[in-house]
Amino acid sequence: MGQPQLSYPSTVSRANSEMSIKVCILLLSVACVLTPISNANLSSAQGRRKTEQETARYACPMHPDVTSAKTGKCPKCGMRLRLKPEAAATPVASAANTTSKDATDPFSFSSSRIPDAKVVDQNGRELNFYTDLIQHKTVAINFIFTTCTTICPPLTATFRRVQQELGEAAPNVQLISVSVDPSTDTPERLRDFATKFKAAPGWTFVTGNEAEINSVLQAFGVAIANKNDHTPIVLIGNDEVGFWTRTYGLSSPSSLVKTITDAANHK
Repeated sequence: MGQPQLSYPSTVSRANSEMSIKVCILLLSVACVLTPISNANLSSAQGRRKTEQETARYACPMHPDVTSAKTGKCPKCGMRLRLKPEAAATPVASAANTTSKDATDPFSFSSSRIPDAKVVDQNGRELNFYTDLIQHKTVAINFIFTTCTTICPPLTATFRRVQQELGEAAPNVQLISVSVDPSTDTPERLRDFATKFKAAPGWTFVTGNEAEINSVLQAFGVAIANKNDHTPIVLIGNDEVGFWTRTYGLSSPSSLVKTITDAANHK
């Protein structure tokens, strides 16, 4: 009489199938639990980002994309972050706060806003700011102070390169550097500063009575309470045709030259 046939293979197969089903059920259960958590984490992260954007009250004057909920300095250019216009108690001049480092843009500005303030140049000559320096001319204007150790040296060095490159492209363009610290920047200090950067004729450094200089700064929308907060902005104007634009003063010299020559040729 033969031995009965054992059914181990079918039993093992059935056990494996049951185990597979249990594993699938377990995995599905885990997935169901984790999915809401993942979605919750994503929603939470998005909420945090939205909250951070909503509470960002400070921004870089030259890099509006750099914002923060607290004061500090811009990681791109090192400038002090300022209150965003909508967060400030008083309006902030648009010319100083909406400039992008990569763009030059015509903006709402007229030569009629420029005061004919009494100023003094680096050679001690008394001038009327508008009639002697801007009227009927194409000009590029930046803002500096002689004791500055951050953006002023590169701003001034860039202007020197611009003056050299403008020699043939637009020889009649006038460069103007206005001191934001007139109480310190005497004509003698400005002359030494101009000599240090090898400024050639056609480039005027301006100082004078604090009230007169402030009227100029306010007209251009760059007046500041702290001289260290001044922006690396360059204002470019063709007074003959009433065209004004602005650009980032630490752009490449060739970029600035193109913007200035475009303004000079504007019809």
